[in-house]
Amino acid sequence: MLKIDLRGKKAFIAGIGDDQGYGWAIAKSLAEAGAEILIGTWTPMMRMFCNNFASGKFDESRVLSDGSLMQIAKIYSLDASFDSMDDVPEEIKENKRYKEATEYTISDVAESIRKDYGKIDIFVHSLANGPEVQKSLLDTSRKGYLAAISASSYSFVSLLAHLGPLINAGGATLSLTYIASEKAVPGYGGGMSSAKAALESDTRTLAWEAGRKWNIRVNTISAGPLRSRAAKAIGFIERMIDYSEANAPLAKNLQATEVGNVGAFLLSPLASAITGSLIYVDNGLHSMGVAVDSPTLSGEQATE
Repeated sequence: MLKIDLRGKKAFIAGIGDDQGYGWAIAKSLAEAGAEILIGTWTPMMRMFCNNFASGKFDESRVLSDGSLMQIAKIYSLDASFDSMDDVPEEIKENKRYKEATEYTISDVAESIRKDYGKIDIFVHSLANGPEVQKSLLDTSRKGYLAAISASSYSFVSLLAHLGPLINAGGATLSLTYIASEKAVPGYGGGMSSAKAALESDTRTLAWEAGRKWNIRVNTISAGPLRSRAAKAIGFIERMIDYSEANAPLAKNLQATEVGNVGAFLLSPLASAITGSLIYVDNGLHSMGVAVDSPTLSGEQATE
């Protein structure tokens, strides 16, 4: 039987803040395949995440197929909006959610991983932030737009630049994108659609550069809507899930594990010739050109 075998591999997943999102699902699939899991959690959420993990709040979600619990070797405090402590404004440093943290920038975390483990094999970028995501693009400020690009797309470039030297040859990286990068999705604003488009373009360029420089692969998954904490912040996730189920070729809710398993495949040696690629995991919704539940279509046309 052909299996994904990642025993002996170390995977760093940046952007896990709870047990609901795709980052957690990918981490769990990697753990199922035998990988050792390291994660980066947004600094303001670090204490809450660690407390919830230690108290057993995530235990049900940690259960693997053999009955054991997914283990996390280390949790790093990470704010990927900053490359070094010199970039962090004083008001952030003095903020009560940051004051206890001392090393949380991209360069800090990369250096900590180097000291702790020397080398890793897998890097997953599962983070994004658009402070004005609920605003239309026309109403988005320059500051909000650039913040979305910084946190959601440039963070992948910077993390890969810092982690690339630590990733063993033959290793792989993965990011997460969304169909709003190429189609207009009303309600997904604040520059987030632009950030995802940049992320997809960067995937192709980074596949070339990182492939030649370090012999590592770079891919991205365009995932369908999920009822995660981050998605709920956008404000219309329930309608997007209903729309997807009504109009996608596969009329079902997308499960986080489906994205997690594709992620594990792309990050494994089984995908050794796949790089620079965007893989859709969205029940096929990206392939549709019309909404079959539209009132302008008859019931007969919609079901043919």
